Amino acid sequence: MTHNEKEPLQSPAPASSQESGGESTGDGGGSFEADGPMEVSPEELAELRAQAEKSAENWDKFVRLNADFDNFKKRAARERQEAIRYANESLLEKLIPVLDNFEMALQAANAPQQGGSADALKTGVNMIASQLKSAVAEAGLEEINAAGQAFNPNLHEAVSQQESKDVPEGQVLQQLRKGYKLRDRLIRPATVVVSRKAS
Repeated sequence: MTHNEKEPLQSPAPASSQESGGESTGDGGGSFEADGPMEVSPEELAELRAQAEKSAENWDKFVRLNADFDNFKKRAARERQEAIRYANESLLEKLIPVLDNFEMALQAANAPQQGGSADALKTGVNMIASQLKSAVAEAGLEEINAAGQAFNPNLHEAVSQQESKDVPEGQVLQQLRKGYKLRDRLIRPATVVVSRKAS
């Protein structure tokens, strides 16, 4: 090259901040790897898949259990409504034969009078009364017979007092109407006349 020819200018090579492998040097000479996709081992991948399958299985169980619980609530509500609606079914089944006997007694009473019909009617009415008492007793109804008992304000209702020399004071002198309990619950107190000491 002659002295007339100019040599092309070359800029100095810049200091390399990156080396092969994606490493960078800092002031202290340390290096770090650039962000990239995280590698997962086959064992870790298999474990993740197993956990995903288990989660899907548990979710399916939860959905089925929730549906079963909703169905149970609906069924329980329906059964409760039916129980309220038909609560007296068993009692009414026992009373139907009583109604049948009442109808037969009425037919006998309305029939032309024949010998012994009054006795037959009386027998039929007594049978009906016994049958009716048995039916309501099975349903838990109890009579309160206060005659001759000491007055009990929890079971008896005194409508009047009457002097008596034969009956102790505070004792039921006369029962005007029987009372009734449904097991332990008072339905109607017995209506009574209570004795008091003669003046």
